[in-house]
Amino acid sequence: MSELLCTELPGRKLLRISGEDAPRFLHGLVTCDVEHLKPGEIAFGALLSPQGKILFDFFIVRSVNGFILDTDASMADDLARRLTFYKLRAKVDIAPMDERAHVFAIWGGDAPDAIVADGVVAFDPRLKDMGARAYIRRAPPDTKEVPLSDWHRHRIELGMPEGGLDFVFGDAFPHEALMDQFKGVDFAKGCYVGQEVVSRMQHRGTARKRLIKATGDATLPESGTEILVGGTACGTLASTDAGAGLAMVRLDRAADHATGTPAYAGTVEVRLTIPAWAGFGWPEAG
Repeated sequence: MSELLCTELPGRKLLRISGEDAPRFLHGLVTCDVEHLKPGEIAFGALLSPQGKILFDFFIVRSVNGFILDTDASMADDLARRLTFYKLRAKVDIAPMDERAHVFAIWGGDAPDAIVADGVVAFDPRLKDMGARAYIRRAPPDTKEVPLSDWHRHRIELGMPEGGLDFVFGDAFPHEALMDQFKGVDFAKGCYVGQEVVSRMQHRGTARKRLIKATGDATLPESGTEILVGGTACGTLASTDAGAGLAMVRLDRAADHATGTPAYAGTVEVRLTIPAWAGFGWPEAG
């Protein structure tokens, strides 16, 4: 039996959303369905600009008294202010959680049905192989603590983006960050901020730019390096770990790569592949 790996995610911060109007309030703002979450269940979603771009992304955990939002620590205060702006007369309280609660990622092992810890543990709703997230004071028992770099290597190998590292908040649509692929957007729910733009992209199939995997036989250059396919610029590298990485790519401009045209990031030849769990493919090469 392989062991469960665990690392603290220090770049995360927790907000508590409570009050009798909290379910309706959040459901009318964010991209995912929160009204039907039961205590202990988790969803992944985002708060968008009216133009449909991701301002903040987060995990939402239903608690007994409301919701816990697990978000980028550097933007948590801005998120709280933005939510307060939308609150108006709704009976909702928005506040930071007790700082004694930390965020841990747990993965590996043999995909247990449950992980025991003194706190809230919920399996990552995006992809089973991502593991679980724990909102607890210390690492759970029966896990091996590993460096944060191991966690990023794990998500990069799976092709899972992370906001702020693989795309710029305020500059990417949910489709570009693959949120349509792992239930980060509920296309059956009613209105939310930016919903019209996102729905139009979904129904017209106009998402041309996507985060996909990039691998090379040599260490990949730094994030932001331009990627060329047949001499045509088609995107840039995002997160990298040795010879593995993610890249934000215009699929139509990179389509010739799928039929054999080499791709380069700087001087390193790279292979661009769509994550196995994604439901989209390469467009026909021009």
